Amino acid sequence: MEHYDPCASADPFAAAFSSFTSLIADLTRPETLTACHDTLEEMIATRGREMQRLLLQGFLDLREQRKAATLGALAPARRADVFEGHSRLETGHRRLLATVVGTVTVPRCALRAPGRTALHPADAALALPGERCSLGLRKLAVIEAVRGSFDQALEAVTRTCGQVCGKRQLEALVRAAAVDTAAFYTSRLPEPAAPGVLLVLSVDGKGVVMRPEDLREHTRKAAEKARHTFRTRLAGGEKANRKRMATVAVVYDAAPSVRRPHDVIAPPGGRTGQRVPRPGPKASRKWLTASLAQDAADVVAAAFDQAESRDPLHARPWIVLVDGACHQLDLIHAEAARRGVSVHIVLDIVHVLEKLWAASRCFHTATDPAAETWVATHAAALLNGRAGDVVTAIGTQADQRNLTKDQRSAADAACRYLENKKDYLGYDTALAEGWPIASGAVEGACRHLIADRLAITGSRWSVPGAEAVLTLRAIISNGDFDEYWRFHRTREIERVHPHADQHRFQLAV
Repeated sequence: MEHYDPCASADPFAAAFSSFTSLIADLTRPETLTACHDTLEEMIATRGREMQRLLLQGFLDLREQRKAATLGALAPARRADVFEGHSRLETGHRRLLATVVGTVTVPRCALRAPGRTALHPADAALALPGERCSLGLRKLAVIEAVRGSFDQALEAVTRTCGQVCGKRQLEALVRAAAVDTAAFYTSRLPEPAAPGVLLVLSVDGKGVVMRPEDLREHTRKAAEKARHTFRTRLAGGEKANRKRMATVAVVYDAAPSVRRPHDVIAPPGGRTGQRVPRPGPKASRKWLTASLAQDAADVVAAAFDQAESRDPLHARPWIVLVDGACHQLDLIHAEAARRGVSVHIVLDIVHVLEKLWAASRCFHTATDPAAETWVATHAAALLNGRAGDVVTAIGTQADQRNLTKDQRSAADAACRYLENKKDYLGYDTALAEGWPIASGAVEGACRHLIADRLAITGSRWSVPGAEAVLTLRAIISNGDFDEYWRFHRTREIERVHPHADQHRFQLAV
């Protein structure tokens, strides 16, 4: 004869009620009436969380009492019909669940059949996770872990929820929370924009300090072969060989904003203040993506996927801002050719200005105000589409001063840079068409996604851990986290409870 004990006479909320009345009694004591407000806040917050845990525990106990009573009232044959042969009922089973209000015990029945895995109807009905931590606790762990170190995240979770998990477990929760990011964006279609709105793409890279075993093969071998001059620091020209390059891409819309060269850079001698410079294009609907695990080609392809979902007919102007890295340019050209889309590639003006400032040191001291005028003059010429004239002028000036090879090295480097990138220096066209000419969006994305979190002092990352934090920070920056979490929650429940037979039995209260 099967054992059945519904425990219907027990009051599942007795402990919660006792906690509440005890708190009320303590708040009305004479010594409490003279306490400071911060003492009262701490008392109510701490004991209130325990009361919430007892309420959740009481609900779970009540639910199982009624569920067990309903299942026990069914004949074994009926249970076998509803649960596909699982007719033998066992009560008294329990499992732990760590939640945002603390750890509770989930009582549950088990339905068994010879030679088959036991069913726990409560697990599917409550959508319980496969592991101990609840989905609510996982969401809190993700929010805390992507904004600061794992130690800080664990401290915040413990402060809010009590001792519900350890640091390694928290890291695992973050990695598990990022598994659906690719599927999430594949399932979404952005709203189309007006035909005349610019579609802007930009790609950049940023190094992340890794554990030795997680470096890319060529970097790891270089680190193993490296022989440094000093024991405690690097000498000039030496590299630590401990970073893995992450690729970051940004896609956004922008209304064209027509400008003139002096709207971008002050004329020699400075502005008069009589005319307000015209603003550049403003980014909207910004979308970020980044990856350490994938190659740069995959990230570039993901950016083009996002751009193509916004403009499937290739009817809008596509502007690609680059910093001049040859491998990025090759990937962009290849991806554009593969998709049959015409792109306008523009070299970031900020990188060009850096080359001009370096070249100015060949002709001016570091504190000479004339250097600023020199840079502004050549920058204005570049913005007017006269890159060839700038190269000629710099080379001629170096020749006239009879500078040695070392003295003119920065000037020659700037000239080579402008010659090699001449196809991407069409700033006159860009300004006339209202295109952006600076890659500040992707530069800011690199700082926000990587430097602000992955470059925390002392951090050494594995690829799975860094990739999870990186992708989740991108989702939060895109403003998609709440929607993603609903998507992830649904996918996670489907993974843990894939069979419909555990959902068929509806509890009759």
